[in-house]
Amino acid sequence: QFDSGKPGPHVMISAVVHGNELCGAIAVDHLLKNEARPLHGKLTMAFMNVEAFLRFDPGNPTASRYVDEDFNRLWTKGVLEGNRDSVELKRAREVSPIVDTVDMLLDIHSMQTTTSPLIVAGPLAKGREFAKQFGITEMVVSDSGHKAGRRMRDYEGFSDPNNSRNALLIECGQHWEVSSSELAITAAWRFLSMLGVISEQTTVPHLRVQPPDQQQFVEVSGPYTIQTDSFSFVEKYVGLEVIPSAGTIIGYDGDKPVKTPYKNCVLIMPSRRQLPGDTAVRFGNFLEVD
Repeated sequence: QFDSGKPGPHVMISAVVHGNELCGAIAVDHLLKNEARPLHGKLTMAFMNVEAFLRFDPGNPTASRYVDEDFNRLWTKGVLEGNRDSVELKRAREVSPIVDTVDMLLDIHSMQTTTSPLIVAGPLAKGREFAKQFGITEMVVSDSGHKAGRRMRDYEGFSDPNNSRNALLIECGQHWEVSSSELAITAAWRFLSMLGVISEQTTVPHLRVQPPDQQQFVEVSGPYTIQTDSFSFVEKYVGLEVIPSAGTIIGYDGDKPVKTPYKNCVLIMPSRRQLPGDTAVRFGNFLEVD
């Protein structure tokens, strides 16, 4: 944490919310090595699920997403102040008093499949506008999250339309592609520069990825939550496929066919983790944003 001693927002960049998503750690390390310091306000750079991150094994790279449970499904006061316990809950309870004071958050993630990066902006207009201002990826997803629990991106004031606090989650590409770390580094510096926390002059030498000429916004109507222990997709979807016809079968949950709910349906982040209660895929449609 670095405090300028001058009035201004508390800005936070967080990494390794999932322990096997390494690009965020690389980006935060890059900020630290290059001595990013706030011109005003306070800057927090956070390694979140450290226990999972320290268990990363290149021979079994997906196993360290979490230790006991998904760190990014715990972010309500009811869960954080409840009675149950886990490695992830201990850590969330440790860092939540800091998150409670954050005005602007960038949460850096990566994805299972080699697909185009995207920003997750939340369900509110203020999140979409923030993503538009950020402008670092072509695709922006506006959604309410997962049935399994609330993300840090949606915690407290971040998901309140009447609160000035705001947050973005960026998915930088496939977990272990070099390009995901290049985008994560660019996004981190761009985020700080956009908010005036550091100067544009300081930022420019660290930008590795050109912003898109325009953005596409997709609004998620809802996730498909897996019901059985024998879910499978009919094809190897990687995400952002547009399925032209409503009622197209994209998978089977046991014997039940899983169908697209409307035409030109966008498949958002189809998952390879196919356990009961998990999100298999989210369905989205294109959204016009002024």
